[in-house]
This record gives sequence, structure tokens and C-alpha cells, in this order.
Amino acid sequence: MDKASGTSSKWLWVGGVGSVLAALCCFTPILVIAFGAIGAGALAASLDTVLFPLLLFFVVVFAVSWMRRKGGKRADEAQG
Repeated sequence: MDKASGTSSKWLWVGGVGSVLAALCCFTPILVIAFGAIGAGALAASLDTVLFPLLLFFVVVFAVSWMRRKGGKRADEAQG
């Protein structure tokens, strides 16, 4: 595994985990319950303005790193 492949693999992992966590926080009441438990329930009203762009960012990171990883393998197969 060369350095570019390792970096792509790292970003693929970050994008995947970030997407799952952001999706969990968007579509389940995890953060609403947590904020309510610590007394910060008023912040729950503005969560969607932060979480949906964050979800989009992590999905894009995942997609770009997936395409770079697949593209790198195809270029290696064409050479060898």
C-alpha cells in the first residue's frame, strides 16, 4: 500500500464514520435527549441547520475518497 492509497483509505473511513454519526444525529433524537439531559434543550431547535450540511460534507468526503480509491486501482490494473 503506497502513501496515496493509505491517505485515501483514511479519508474513506473518516467520511463513512462521519456520515453515519451525522445521520444518526439527524434522524434520531440522540442529540435532543443529550441536550435536554444537560440542560441545553434550547439549542436543539438549531441542530438541523448544522447537522444537514455536516451530513452532506461527510457524504461528499466519502464519495470523493471512494472514487479516488477505485480510480487508483483501475490505473494500476491498466499498467500491470
